[in-house]
Amino acid sequence: MRRLERVFVALNGAVVIAILSSMALIVGANVTLRYTTNHSLPWADEAARYLMIWMTFLGAGLALRWGGHVAITNLHDVLTTRGQRVLRAVIVLVLLLFFAFMVHVGLQYMDRARFQKTPALRLSFLYVYAAMPVGFSLLIVHLLLIARQFIRAGHFEEAEGAGNAISGAANG
Repeated sequence: MRRLERVFVALNGAVVIAILSSMALIVGANVTLRYTTNHSLPWADEAARYLMIWMTFLGAGLALRWGGHVAITNLHDVLTTRGQRVLRAVIVLVLLLFFAFMVHVGLQYMDRARFQKTPALRLSFLYVYAAMPVGFSLLIVHLLLIARQFIRAGHFEEAEGAGNAISGAANG
């Protein structure tokens, strides 16, 4: 199971890195063309925007896994150890419910926007809005993978090698 989790985290990280790299290449090429030829790629800004949307939603689960989201710990800090565990369990439950709700909302957005086309790329907005249910589904998976450790200890010690797998994907 740990191996599967490491592969999942590494793959998620590699996709986020690939999207960021694509954004940098597209924007860099557009800037270079604009200053060297006085012409730019008409689709570059739009593509970079949609890639950023996808990167944000796909990277949210990784940020959750490593405690990168905002946390206010005043109440948590004044509770007893048992109270802290109960509070963390409630937080996990509320997050799961919220993430599931957002998957549902994202699917509705996809359905409503499927016939609209983006101005420059002429893609269906379905592909843009798909980032929302996919990203929140990944958040659910990441949360379920770390929930037990988070509830017990109040933090998540990443699976052995998971961080190395991501940095390895970035370097290799």
